[in-house]
Amino acid sequence: MSRNTPYQPVLLRLLHNAIALLVFAALITGFMVYDRYDKRFGTLNLPIIRDTQGIHGTIALIFLIGLPIFALYCFHIGSRRLVQPPLSHFQEVGKPIWWVAIQRLVNTTILLSGTLAVITGRMMDEEWLPNQDFNHAGYIGHLISWVLMILSIAMHLLMSAKVGGMPLLLSIYSWRIRAEDTPIHWFKSFKIKPSSPILLMMEVLVIGGIAIAFILPAFYSK
Repeated sequence: MSRNTPYQPVLLRLLHNAIALLVFAALITGFMVYDRYDKRFGTLNLPIIRDTQGIHGTIALIFLIGLPIFALYCFHIGSRRLVQPPLSHFQEVGKPIWWVAIQRLVNTTILLSGTLAVITGRMMDEEWLPNQDFNHAGYIGHLISWVLMILSIAMHLLMSAKVGGMPLLLSIYSWRIRAEDTPIHWFKSFKIKPSSPILLMMEVLVIGGIAIAFILPAFYSK
């Protein structure tokens, strides 16, 4: 596989890096909340910061607002980076196309993990953890979603390194801009319909899940 530095569209870089920053901020502040109140699965005994839950909740809300924008980009402009038919590529173990297929599957899993995180996060009550009430489905699901997110991110980095090496990993942070990659051209490749039934199903799960997360507090009995 070529190790030449690939070019990533500016819109992808902006959305990817914004979402990545929010994810890492949410993971860090979320662990700080866990480390303060729960500690059942290990602890770092971090210093207590006032209103950690509020900080985490604010970051999570911004993530919830940004996630559908990123998801729509992924499904309608950057769909070639998500899981693609034919699924027979997964049988070609060890071949370059197999690694690419795994990378696309991992990218899709990140979107699903993020969706699960916002749904379960919106199910939570801020009084649960201070009251040592850890057995709610929303909290347990939230922990599971962030474990899945951490694993997905780790696999995303590993698969990207395998497929494109360091040039691919660094390309998302490049400052290069091509003349044709300006805002007026960003949506020229937008597709109304996802490129495959698989992606349509994934989009229904992700966008539908995000929509549920937005309205869930109005209906969920805490």
